[in-house]
Amino acid sequence: MSPSLSSKKHHKKSGHSDKVAKKSKHSSSKVDVKALKEKLMAQKKQKEQEKQEQQEQEKFENEGSEEEQANETENGEKETESEPHPEKTFRDFGLKQDILDSIESLGFNKPTPIQTESLPPALEGRDIIGIAQTGSGKTAAFAIPILQALWDAQTPYFACVLAPTRELAYQIRETFDALGANMGLRCATIVGGMDMMDQAKELMRKPHVIVATPGRLLDHLESTRGFSLKALKFLVMDEADRLLDMEFGPALDKILQNIPRERTTYLFSATLTSKIEKLQRASLSNPVKVSVNSKYSTVDTLIQTMMFTPDGYKSTYLIYLLNEYIGKSTIVFTRTCAHAQKVALLTRILGFTAIPLHGQLSQAQRLGALNQFKAGSKQILVATDVAARGLDIPSVDLVINYDIPTDSKAYIHRVGRTARAGRSGKSVSIVTQYDLELFLRIEKVIEMKIPKETPDRAQIAALHNSVDRASAEAVEKVKLFHEKRKATGKFRQKNHK
Repeated sequence: MSPSLSSKKHHKKSGHSDKVAKKSKHSSSKVDVKALKEKLMAQKKQKEQEKQEQQEQEKFENEGSEEEQANETENGEKETESEPHPEKTFRDFGLKQDILDSIESLGFNKPTPIQTESLPPALEGRDIIGIAQTGSGKTAAFAIPILQALWDAQTPYFACVLAPTRELAYQIRETFDALGANMGLRCATIVGGMDMMDQAKELMRKPHVIVATPGRLLDHLESTRGFSLKALKFLVMDEADRLLDMEFGPALDKILQNIPRERTTYLFSATLTSKIEKLQRASLSNPVKVSVNSKYSTVDTLIQTMMFTPDGYKSTYLIYLLNEYIGKSTIVFTRTCAHAQKVALLTRILGFTAIPLHGQLSQAQRLGALNQFKAGSKQILVATDVAARGLDIPSVDLVINYDIPTDSKAYIHRVGRTARAGRSGKSVSIVTQYDLELFLRIEKVIEMKIPKETPDRAQIAALHNSVDRASAEAVEKVKLFHEKRKATGKFRQKNHK
């Protein structure tokens, strides 16, 4: 077929098809308009329905919010009625103004949980068993009701407080002196290691409150003429579980025989043992048990970590930690007096300001060490567990367990030297392969997994040789120290003969 012919035919067909197309287009446009109208009508209807629903919803919400507001007002009134009483202050206990003034001057803003719980029954004259975390304000919890009762009585030998360590006894004395400053309080501290004659003179001045260790108090009851506790009104046993250990048991029994049965007795401790329950039956009358923590625990503001150290690197890890926390107030705990002496010498050789505190030092040396650490002239205190219980040393930033304690409860008391009275603090335990069983036992008692801290290996390697040399020098110095003590002891014995 030729192209011209085909184009003509195509033209004719296309003209016809245009007409058909126009017709069909026209008819289809009619269908589209109708469908569009229907669609628009449906949309309009839907919008009106949605608008109506929205109006109903808004109306419902408005009614609901009004109802809520009304309920809130009602509930607010009800809550005001059923709300617990506002947080207590010391003024709520009805204390004498002199005592309140002393409390205020010490900066005690509000009572701690143990004070809030124990003060009401104590002020009513009830016997108290108080169990609370170390650093929770136990001393003030028993000192305040004693001073309140003494304010009216003003009689000598009114109260006796027994403490397991000399350092704790002096600290309790300080608290009594501070709280009783406005009422002419006379207080005496009777502990071992001090001159008996000087103490006898102090007792003859008829103090209101005696703070003592059991052994030395018994010595005076048996040998100091004119001294008696037959008129005693209050007996306090602080850190009662340690007082009931074997070494204090016989002395306690004799003291209890020399004081009146009609008295008020307080037992305060960080931990509760079966021995305390036995003593309760023996010496307390219908006591109120106040327990702020019923299980062995550490405070929430304490960060606890451990460092696992290879054999022979224990001292290096200690020096690494002291370098990391240089300038911070630190207590390093050891298991024995010899370790305390050696570690104190080691740290001094390496340029740290450290001082030891242990049972082989004289009482004057122990008090001197404690005072230097409290004053900040020494930033590191290397101590045995003699410093772990009850001592309130302000602002201890770090506790290092150089030796892991064999008693899990001792760990709680050690780390309790930091993070006291709501402050934060940190403890680090240096754990060797030989300490793992002891450490796992501690974790079980405190019911927590202590996180592992990894030191900088390069720094440990750099420190190791210097620490090794300093350790050897410290060991030699400890040997010389003991030899000198033995020689002095023999010389004194010879002269005595």
